[in-house]
Amino acid sequence: MSTAEPAPTPGLKPSARWTAAIVGTTLVVLLAVASRLEPDPRGFGTHRQLGLYRCTFEWLVGRPCPSCGMTTSWSHVMHGQPLAAWRANAGGTTLALVALFVGPWLLAAAMRGRWWLVVPTDKGVAIVALVIAGITVIDWLRRLELFG
Repeated sequence: MSTAEPAPTPGLKPSARWTAAIVGTTLVVLLAVASRLEPDPRGFGTHRQLGLYRCTFEWLVGRPCPSCGMTTSWSHVMHGQPLAAWRANAGGTTLALVALFVGPWLLAAAMRGRWWLVVPTDKGVAIVALVIAGITVIDWLRRLELFG
């Protein structure tokens, strides 16, 4: 009985290493910034601490946009408050949790020059993106109080 060793993961081209490094660094920096913010108790508006303006959609329409509460949800995640994060914006919470794993993983891949543990596929990335988008839209409809 022979034990076959798993095939080595393919090496990354320089452009892929740079992309992984840039995206991974961006995610880690965003998480670090979120950790320094105080979550707004209203469940939205935490982005104002960064000097950003009020949500234009909310200002024009009088209703929250799909991303309202995302910065607050990231801040709650980074403060270890997952339920408050979920209440603020479920899609943002999901995205922050994905970023917690994907950011360091991309940085590790960029440094090693090859994928570690998992080799991403276009289909896998698309599925994760669609799940996050779906959660965001469903949560937005919930926050619009369209269901009673």
